[in-house]
Amino acid sequence: MQVKHFVVVVYDIPNDRVRTRVCNELKNYGDHVQLSVFECVLSEEKYREMKEALEEIIEDREALVRFYKICQACVERSEIMGEG
Repeated sequence: MQVKHFVVVVYDIPNDRVRTRVCNELKNYGDHVQLSVFECVLSEEKYREMKEALEEIIEDREALVRFYKICQACVERSEIMGEG
């Protein structure tokens, strides 16, 4: 059985072209839940693949992408408010 990780990806990218490319790439891996936030459920292999794909896109030194791996217990304790 392959372990899956719940990963929250958050980005702050001032360059419109780079930001759009990052957003479009992330759509291949997870759900676009807020303006610059994606939630992904990925195998370790897919997680590495996603990071490599993003590294190829990001050239701008001002671009920032954060990856938060969330444990299953924490996912179960998370709450959502509003419909967005």
